[in-house]
Amino acid sequence: MYFYIKALHIIFVITWFSGLFYIVRLFIYSAEANSKTEPERSILLQQFAIMQNRLWYIITWPSAILTLIFGGWLWYLYGSLPTWLLVKLFFVLGLFLYHLSLHAIFKQQSKGLFKYSSQQLRTWNELATLFLTIIVMLAVVKQMLSVVWAIAGLVIFTIILLVAIRLYKKFRKE
Repeated sequence: MYFYIKALHIIFVITWFSGLFYIVRLFIYSAEANSKTEPERSILLQQFAIMQNRLWYIITWPSAILTLIFGGWLWYLYGSLPTWLLVKLFFVLGLFLYHLSLHAIFKQQSKGLFKYSSQQLRTWNELATLFLTIIVMLAVVKQMLSVVWAIAGLVIFTIILLVAIRLYKKFRKE
């Protein structure tokens, strides 16, 4: 039973992250479409709104909830709370707060409010990558993970992501 629950947990983690990554892309496209002239603006915003609604309510939210259900079930079957799992749960809480921040952006854009530029949204999108990296490393490496190497790796990975974002911005402008 444990491995079936674990498989379902992993499947819903993957679909949850897919939704998180793609919804921000749709936010970016919507922010860029908002600056276009009519009728292109209205046509694009209407299409992106449909795509956002379907992705958010049919894939992303259900996947998040099922991930938490199957993760909690796994925790129950595991029978204890080792340090690595406690740290992982801390980052899962951070991921859920990130999810809620995307929900706020989703609601804003649904009302026609575009508070963030496409560049700001691109940067915000990379936070999901950091959560994914940290959570997977904790789940796979567990107690063998050296705290010092983990922090150093995370800092280096973050720097690489930030440099990649800047290079992409520069490349896009040219």
